[in-house]
Amino acid sequence: MPELTHRRRLLVLAICCMSLLIVSLDNTVLNVALPSMREELGATVAGMQWTIDAYTLVLASLLMLAGSTADRIGRRRVFKTGLVLFTLGSLLCSLAPNLESLVAFRMVQAVGGSMLNPVAMSIITNTFTEPRERARAIGVWGGVVGISMAAGPLIGGLLVDSVSWRAIFWVNLPVGLAALLLTIRYVPESRAPKARRPDPVGQLLVIALLGSLTYAIIEAPVAGWTSPPILLLAGTAAMALVGLLLYERRRTEPLIDPRFFRSAPFSGATVIAVCAFAALGGFLFVNTLYLQDVRGFSALHAGLYMLPMAGLTLVCAPLSGRLVGSRGPRLPLLLAGVTMTASGVLFAAFEAETSTPMLFTGYVLFGLGFGVVNAPITNTAVSGMPRAQAGVAAAIASTSRQVGQTLGVAVIGAVLAAGLHGRSYDATFVAASRPAWWIIAGCGLCVLLVGALTSGPWALRSAGRTAARLEESASCRASTGAVR
Repeated sequence: MPELTHRRRLLVLAICCMSLLIVSLDNTVLNVALPSMREELGATVAGMQWTIDAYTLVLASLLMLAGSTADRIGRRRVFKTGLVLFTLGSLLCSLAPNLESLVAFRMVQAVGGSMLNPVAMSIITNTFTEPRERARAIGVWGGVVGISMAAGPLIGGLLVDSVSWRAIFWVNLPVGLAALLLTIRYVPESRAPKARRPDPVGQLLVIALLGSLTYAIIEAPVAGWTSPPILLLAGTAAMALVGLLLYERRRTEPLIDPRFFRSAPFSGATVIAVCAFAALGGFLFVNTLYLQDVRGFSALHAGLYMLPMAGLTLVCAPLSGRLVGSRGPRLPLLLAGVTMTASGVLFAAFEAETSTPMLFTGYVLFGLGFGVVNAPITNTAVSGMPRAQAGVAAAIASTSRQVGQTLGVAVIGAVLAAGLHGRSYDATFVAASRPAWWIIAGCGLCVLLVGALTSGPWALRSAGRTAARLEESASCRASTGAVR
């Protein structure tokens, strides 16, 4: 790809951030609308979980395929296709006549969304080649997540209260169309010099693993954890995982390259992404239901209440990007782990919901932690990896986020549903949510411990060795192909 002017690079970054904004905004907006959707569509707790997890599940299943396909056939081409599908899916969601149609249209959205985030990150990685400049660009990228968290509850609450929950999907239409037109005009086409071949078997195993596991977790509180369908789904997930590990090790060009995980920072970033976004998914799900169903707030009032958490995320994300660029990922990861754990413990052990000052303290701590965790995840995932595989490395990081959010909503929603089964929200919600908050605190503790373990000198040396091996392997394949 030819060298771009500074202005053109900034435009490319802005376009990529627009795509991240609509994909991220969709979840934060939707959380605030869940009670209204439940009333109109007659949804259960499991139904509300599916409106979120149908989206994140498809995203997680297809992100790596989208990243490798973009490296192979062209990043701009895949990015444009994703914008078209996501915008169309948003329009269909706004017209959904029932819960089943809404879940199906959310999956259409997710197919388009899978072509946006990892491909946009790959475009950024190949546009900003200088490490410090790239870290700052990724910090801006992470800040967009904060913007979506800050704007999502407010925009969603305003639209739900003034129009209806269907209006929350209209926000994506002008942004998606504008991003599409700007992409056609300003984003240059780029491909990997030697992209990997398709891996349909690996892709099917990933879908089977994530789909069966998520379905089992969400439906288990109603069907029973030991019921034959749930046990069958759990067995399917286990077999898909074993098959994926065995099959991918034998492929020359696997969908998920196991060699990436020889890098301790990369492996750590993957685990941290799952834990951090599981905590986020559970945090938003539980708080939305508590504020509207127990405290009786309107959607807009609930969005305003969560503003301290969203605002801290917005402020801290770009600062974290700069800190990662100047001092590395260790400090932001440790800070994130401490504050997210403290937030979970406040709710789990001290019933922070029952006191407004404690509630806001918990929100501030979680917003601070989540705000600083995103930039080191992304930077660690793509740094040190060959640029030819930037799409795949970024896709694995994005997949980890979506897997985390999917499992967070599934597990925490299932725990909450089990505690509320057959009981009034008002009387039992705080007690029923205690185990959920302990899970969120555990996720924060995992961020702290894994971040400390995988950001030291030993971990950095393992990243250097892994990068050298990957470069050597790529050079060998290229020379072999040239001889043939």
